[in-house]
Amino acid sequence: MEDRLAELYRTDGQRVRATLIRLLGDFDLAEEALQEAFAAALVQWPREGMPENPRAWLVSTGRFRAIDELRRRARFDASVRALAADLEGAVQEPLPLEDSAIPDDRLRLIFTCCHPILSTEAQLALTLREMCGLTTEEVARAFLVRPATVAQRIVRAKARLRDGHVPYEVPEPAQLPERLSAVLHVIYLLFNEGYAATAGEAMVRADLAGEAIRLGRVLVELLPEPEALGLLALMLLHHSRRHARTDDAGDLVLLEDQDRALWDREAIAEGLDLVERALDSGRVGPMTVQAAIAAAHARAPTAEHTDWRGIVALYSALHAMSPSPVVALNRAVAVAMRDGPEAGLEAVDAVLGGGGLDGYPLAHAARADLCRRLGRVDEARAAYRRALELTRQEPERRFLERRLTELEA
Repeated sequence: MEDRLAELYRTDGQRVRATLIRLLGDFDLAEEALQEAFAAALVQWPREGMPENPRAWLVSTGRFRAIDELRRRARFDASVRALAADLEGAVQEPLPLEDSAIPDDRLRLIFTCCHPILSTEAQLALTLREMCGLTTEEVARAFLVRPATVAQRIVRAKARLRDGHVPYEVPEPAQLPERLSAVLHVIYLLFNEGYAATAGEAMVRADLAGEAIRLGRVLVELLPEPEALGLLALMLLHHSRRHARTDDAGDLVLLEDQDRALWDREAIAEGLDLVERALDSGRVGPMTVQAAIAAAHARAPTAEHTDWRGIVALYSALHAMSPSPVVALNRAVAVAMRDGPEAGLEAVDAVLGGGGLDGYPLAHAARADLCRRLGRVDEARAAYRRALELTRQEPERRFLERRLTELEA
């Protein structure tokens, strides 16, 4: 039973938590209620058996435990008496737990966390940490900032939502477009952490990637805007390569070396169709351009047949729309594939010279690879060692160590 509960916590814990946040109106109280519900399940389920609807049981138990806790606090703190009374008055209301219900509780709360009352940085940090289950350290790596900075943003964001009495709901249709950009960004970062985990033993976190795709589908149903289509296409096209990106030992396999027979052709077909729909709209944004880049890789029957000229042009367009050092780095790598390692190294050095990616291991790994291909062994060693100092992902670490060993040989 412990194993089944652990699996349930992994697959449904965040969804239960999202529903509890909506019902209780408080992030921290919902977290306590979630832990209490699973603790109760650990005691009761081995004795009574798993309920027919475990998620509903956990939500109901968590809500009752939260009310009991608020009753206890109300004896000593008058400020929580009104909240306890409100929750007790609503306890008989039915819980809408159908998986097919739209708006989905988690999507509802992502929109809440992306409320305009918060800065963009606070919106993203709060949603990724509180709604998507990433740790503060993982969020910090996604933003390339210190964990303490992220922690401060999250605390302040929760306080602003609480003090501003922001409702936990999907906004009215007229308000959806202005909130869409932040929601797209959140789902995109969630997928990135699942597609290429920033730390840990495994490179792929399929649960996060799958949840991001699920949220992307819900968002497309709710608001079929071109950029929502583009994001879903991007995720599907990247996720289609998941079985080829590591070998049987869990080691990294570069794109050029992947067995394309392992790619998920059904996901590719769906992704390509979504890309075409987004492009045909005439309203092309950064997500759609990234999806078009992924589509160029998906269409290539072999690595040698990849349209690098088109990919460089797409990265140039993406950088013009949404300039960032990471986009510039990806363009530099594409330039290396189109024009050769010397041209690529010049472009990578220009990006690193800007200072924005000094703590980004993939930037130093890219420089190391280009130096290796040019026979500049000492520079390659130094860059590989710098990348090793920075990476926290074990498959990446093993790959970099193998490259260093090959240079020594």
